[in-house]
Amino acid sequence: MISIKEERINLQDGIKLIEELSCTLEKITGNSGKGSFDYNDMLNTRSIFVIARDDNKAVGCGAFREITDDVAEIKRMYASEKNRGIGKMILLQLENREKEFGYLKVILETRKCNNNAIRFYLSNRYKIIDNYGKYKEMLQAVCFEKVLNEMQ
Repeated sequence: MISIKEERINLQDGIKLIEELSCTLEKITGNSGKGSFDYNDMLNTRSIFVIARDDNKAVGCGAFREITDDVAEIKRMYASEKNRGIGKMILLQLENREKEFGYLKVILETRKCNNNAIRFYLSNRYKIIDNYGKYKEMLQAVCFEKVLNEMQ
């Protein structure tokens, strides 16, 4: 049975999952993504980090951070076991918490060569948008958004 709970990112399982994600991203995109994530963002009271567990084994993670009062950015989405719905469960948990925090919209970035991530976000009703912030001039980036009040 998969459970998803908010946890501190700087503990052993969080660090392990983030490192696994970084290695996976390096293989897929040629970039670990470490430069696009700051652990200190998770100290903000309107940011969270979650871990998915199968019994007690950490099998996935995800986070969001505050961009503005109305906009959150999803970061560090990862599921170590594919095709079990873990990523979707993590994403739904994050979206529900974002709504509870009062966010109206969620944004995120992945790389154009990360086909699995692109399919995942499109299948979860995210729309491709113009690149934002630090990704604005990055041709290899693709950005997404989802308006939270459009969730079903």
